[in-house]
Amino acid sequence: MPDPRLPDPSEPSPTLNRTARTAALGLTAPVMVFGCAVNLLLFAGPLYMLQVHDRVLASRSEPTLLVLSLLVLGLTLCLGLLDFARLRVMTVAGARLHAALEPAVLAACLQRAALDPRDPLAATAPQDLDTLRGFAGSPLLLALTDLPWVPLFLAALCLFHPWLGLAALAGAAALAALALLARASLGPALARTAASAARAERLATTTRAEAGTLNALGMAPAACALWHHARTGAQDDAATARATALAAAARTVRLLLQALVIGLGALLVLRDQMSAGAMVAAAILAGRALAPIDTAIAQWPAADRALAAWRRIATLLPPATRDPGPTTPLPRPQGSLEVAGLTLIPPGATSPVLHDITFHLAPGRALGVIGASGAGKSALARAIVGHWPAPRGSIRLDGANLDQFPAPTLGSIFGYLPQTTCLFDGTVAQNIARLAAAHAAAAHEMILRLPRGYDTPLAAPGLPLSGGQARRIALARALYGDPALLILDEPEAHLDAEGATALGQTLAALKAQGRAILVISHRPLAIAALDHLLVLDAGRVALRGPRDLVLRRLLHTTPKAPGDHLAEGAA
Repeated sequence: MPDPRLPDPSEPSPTLNRTARTAALGLTAPVMVFGCAVNLLLFAGPLYMLQVHDRVLASRSEPTLLVLSLLVLGLTLCLGLLDFARLRVMTVAGARLHAALEPAVLAACLQRAALDPRDPLAATAPQDLDTLRGFAGSPLLLALTDLPWVPLFLAALCLFHPWLGLAALAGAAALAALALLARASLGPALARTAASAARAERLATTTRAEAGTLNALGMAPAACALWHHARTGAQDDAATARATALAAAARTVRLLLQALVIGLGALLVLRDQMSAGAMVAAAILAGRALAPIDTAIAQWPAADRALAAWRRIATLLPPATRDPGPTTPLPRPQGSLEVAGLTLIPPGATSPVLHDITFHLAPGRALGVIGASGAGKSALARAIVGHWPAPRGSIRLDGANLDQFPAPTLGSIFGYLPQTTCLFDGTVAQNIARLAAAHAAAAHEMILRLPRGYDTPLAAPGLPLSGGQARRIALARALYGDPALLILDEPEAHLDAEGATALGQTLAALKAQGRAILVISHRPLAIAALDHLLVLDAGRVALRGPRDLVLRRLLHTTPKAPGDHLAEGAA
């Protein structure tokens, strides 16, 4: 069942077509003009052969040969320059398309990955963009732009003799049949191969990221076997053999046709119906006429890959919506969080993980959310920061729904520390983005003890950060931008005594500054700054109230029922 929060694959977004037209604007005309000139200049070779055989050899005139040779040399140089210019324009169009689509595609990838980290469209989108860009300057696209000129070459053959035109037409029909056969036989196989290749790439990425764990658990051989199996599925030898056979058949048909044209031409010369020069020129024209079709057949898998990439990106991009016009900017929230009747269904799931969650968190207060594993604590954090939209209920900041704030504004309002620490390639300063945040997180002294302080590259070899160090840097990043509301998921995880003390001091200072803080924790006793606790049980509120009262209730009694609480408006 498709996720209702994702675009419907059956209704591809028009964004891609509109962007493609914009990228090609102003470049289509030069491509057509250059293509016309290139294909007309291709007649220079056959005409040169015709004149050499019928005029130069008959008259034995060396000046005529020199003039014709210089003329064909100049025309061939022009042909090469125009062909290069045409390819360059098409490459520029591909670069424009890539640059125009990349921001929207990456934004859509982040949106879908936030809902489902294993989303296949988000995983393959960067490679799909590269595929489209490469296709713009590929030999196949050049061949496709030359296909409309094939009838002109066939007509020129008919001018020499109708038999030659009919022979070339028969060869073109045979190549067209091979092209249709290639499309019918290779299309499904290439689609399966592409899906297997994407799965193998995702598996390889996961295996590399967890190489240490796999080796420690002795799972490396099994992981390699699984990856090998996925790679085997991505290498369809039968499809490759069919593609090779069809390409060889196309080349064979073209060579046979050229031989047939020469044989027919020789027969016509013997019957005095055509000159020897015309016979040679006809053979060259026949090869030129069928070359685009031959190239198209040989490069057909590239066309299938580009078409599949186009469809995936069209499905990935969100549908075009009407601009609602200017909206009234809201004042920056003070951090008053109100959750009412929240019910949440994770992406890909059919049953809720949160049921009718209601609570209020005031500025300057700290609320702890506790519960067993799988109770829905991290899901609640994702819903509050907007990662997982909720089908029912409301989440309000200072009385306004989250969708009334632009996304960049929400990013500056929330300070979010996820359960899993993720630091990006770059220096410590780049990950935190501001030194004041490090001071606020009490991580400044720890960072200064690193080899290069704030300029220490986090991806540098030989510098493995401990879990506690990474956690404190991530906390500093959450404090960037002076957020009004902090959502901290297991902030005490991996911290030593020094880190735990620094965390308590940080939370106390933030409360004194009027920040609202929501802490998800398995160890509420370790966080003295918490004012109230909310206990989740199977996705429902089991207890809520002042911290000490809830802890005594948990230690001495069993919660009565979902929804039982010790004090209304717990935070």
